[in-house]
Amino acid sequence: MKKNTQALIDSDNTKEIKTRIPAWLYPSTLEVIDRASETAGCKSRSEYLERAALFYAGYISGQDALAYLPPALASVLHGTVQDTENRICRLLFKQSVELDMLMNVLAAGMEIPEEQLRSLRERCVQNVKRTSGSVTLDAAVRYQRGGD
Repeated sequence: MKKNTQALIDSDNTKEIKTRIPAWLYPSTLEVIDRASETAGCKSRSEYLERAALFYAGYISGQDALAYLPPALASVLHGTVQDTENRICRLLFKQSVELDMLMNVLAAGMEIPEEQLRSLRERCVQNVKRTSGSVTLDAAVRYQRGGD
């Protein structure tokens, strides 16, 4: 590309030389740029086009995606994830309490030998892994009755 004019600018405390380049745009595109540059607080079309080019280059590269999300959207996403995490933690806590109560009731009413308990734990770990945690009371009853 042919360099027409150059201007010395200070970009992020480093001296850079701006280069003028030709750009062919439709009049409708220029109207969009003019409206958007006012909203973006740009002083010129050149400033708007430079910001847009840097934004698009970052978007294409996929690096630091949060820098290209509007702050409000990033905040909403963060809040939603945080709320979901808190809800899951509360539910897991409640489930653990109920499970502990159930285990204590069973332990009080049954005398299970230590070896049989270890064997059951191993079998249950394998069952949970095999079914990806999708265990049912029906399957446990079938197993206890001699099926599998």
